[in-house]
This record gives sequence, C-alpha cells and structure tokens, in this order.
Amino acid sequence: MTALLTAAPHSWEEFAGRLGRTPLVPVHTSLRGREHVLLLKLEGGNPFGSIKDRTAYGLLDAMEQRSGYDGPLAVVESTSGNLGVALAALCRLRGHTFVAVIDPKVQTENLTLMAELGAELELVTEADENNNYLAGRLARVHELLAADHRLMWTNQYGNVANPLAHARSTAPEIHEQAGHVEIVFAPVSTGGIAAGLCTYFRCSRQPTRVIAVDVSGSVAIGGCPGPRYLTGIGANVRSRFVRPDAPVPIQSNVDGKVWASDADAVALCRKLKDETGLEVGGSSGAALAACLDHLRAHPATVRPVCVCPDSGWKYWDSVYDDGWAGRNGLDIAEASARFSDEGIRFSCSTSM
Repeated sequence: MTALLTAAPHSWEEFAGRLGRTPLVPVHTSLRGREHVLLLKLEGGNPFGSIKDRTAYGLLDAMEQRSGYDGPLAVVESTSGNLGVALAALCRLRGHTFVAVIDPKVQTENLTLMAELGAELELVTEADENNNYLAGRLARVHELLAADHRLMWTNQYGNVANPLAHARSTAPEIHEQAGHVEIVFAPVSTGGIAAGLCTYFRCSRQPTRVIAVDVSGSVAIGGCPGPRYLTGIGANVRSRFVRPDAPVPIQSNVDGKVWASDADAVALCRKLKDETGLEVGGSSGAALAACLDHLRAHPATVRPVCVCPDSGWKYWDSVYDDGWAGRNGLDIAEASARFSDEGIRFSCSTSM
C-alpha cells in the first residue's frame, strides 16, 4: 500500500500518461487432459491498482467538461472500494474534494487508501435482507446531493462515460495486444466494462464475443437476489448498461451471461496464485470460472481473454483467508477438489 502511494502520479497529466497499457499475460491451462492458453488482462498494473482507474478518469474528465472546470469541484460517489480509491486520487490531483459513500464490506486496504488520499468517508450500515448495501449507499448519495447543492455525482451506474472509458481504452488495448480475439470474459458490477467492450468490438466490426460474468446472488445482469460475499463484482440493482435499453451510444448486446459461485471464484484465485504466482482479486476468479466453464463445452476455443480487474494484495483478509471463507460458509475445499478431479492446472508463460 505504501509503495503504491509512493509511486503514485504527481499530476493529472502524469496519471493520463501512465493509465492503461496493462499486461496481457498468457497462462497455460490443463483441463480434462486438454491444453489451453488463457490470456489474462491484468488491470492491477494501473497507477492506483485497478481497472477503475480508467473508469474514474473517464467519469471525472466528463464531469469537468460538463462543469467548465473553472475551480475546485465537490464530488460524491457510491463505491465498494476500487473506484473510490481512483476517484480520491484523481480528485486530490485536481484539487477537488471527494466524498466516498461506502459500506462495511469495503476492503480494509481500500478504506485506508481512500482516507490517506483525502476522501471524506460516509459509512452506510443498513443492509438489505441479503446483507447487501448498494441500495442504502445510493439513497445516502441522494441525501447528500439534496443537502449540499455544490456536490456533483459522477454516477458510475448511469453515466455513459463509464462504458465509454473501456470502449476507448480497455477494448482497443486487448485488440492490439492479442490480435484476433475470439471471446472475452468481463466481470460485471455496474456493467461498464462489458458494455464498453461490446461497444468497441461491435463498432469496429470485430467478431469478438463478449461474455458478462456475475456471481450468484447478484441481479446486475438479471440473476436471482441472494447472499454474496465478494466485493468488486455483482450488485443488488440491475446494470443500466447491460440491457436492451442501454443509453446511446452504448452497445449492450453481450453474447452470453454467466454466474459463478463465490467458492469457485475464490478457489481459482488461490489455485492461480499457488501454481503461477499471479495474484488476482475475486472478480478475476469469477472470470476464470466462467472461462473454464466455456472451455468444457467448447474445447476448440482459441486463446480466450479474461479481464482481471485488480490484483490480489487487497484481498489477503478475504479471498486468501481461510477464516473469512469459513465465516461466510464458502466450501473452498470442495471447489478445489472438483478442479483437481478435472485435472485443472495453471502454468505461466512469459511469451505470447
């Protein structure tokens, strides 16, 4: 964490120059006796550690253009962690104040980073029947907006600047790095990543299939509501972007929707780390689970891409902690045994 802040950009221009160009790493995978190569887009390489750096840059740039930016702004956003870190960092660079509306599930590391970056933290503690907080966070945002008319909401949930950030940066990077992309798996929370990928690949007439990946218990792309434990993926409100009436000019016609279990996602994060040394967050594990499920049904698929939104160092007290898994009733041992029975193994290559 200290190293992240020590190496942080010192200006908006420096941040923009360092944003993106994250590695696309090939990982060799064995599944049911057949060999595959997966391409992992490791977004933890962004300046503040996640793909939400791209989102934050797009949202804040759009807000500044809309406001005319003739002085410091007051910004508010609901966040489960990564976007809050990125917005706090960028607001500090621009001289804006930032209010992050958070809940008790926010990772300790993200909470500390937001505070050290100068964010004002508004904690929402009222959960719904499935112990989720998004509705409460959004209600608090609206209360704050009504109480202070200086506040401006970046609105990652409905602002087209969110998916457009990925249509303009994430997707073309993947295309440039991988060449022809047959299929890409994109974790969903707001749906901005998946919709941005669709927008780029559809508008550039690429035949790439985009699969939206959610977790069980989330309704972001139409699932059934229920308990869920991973942060950074899923939501208890429908995505505004991955739906037929998505706002223009967003292309929302994903080619498939997959729901992974929390236990499978966590087990694959741990397996990847143990066998390759690559550490990714829980949403990346869900993308891996969806990708492996696809390869079971379509073993001839060539070099599928998994978007990995962040790295694993923020999740030592959750994804990589047995106590956390046990308290939340996640049977990691059973999931790991199933993967072993299928002969699933990972190994990392340094060449494309």
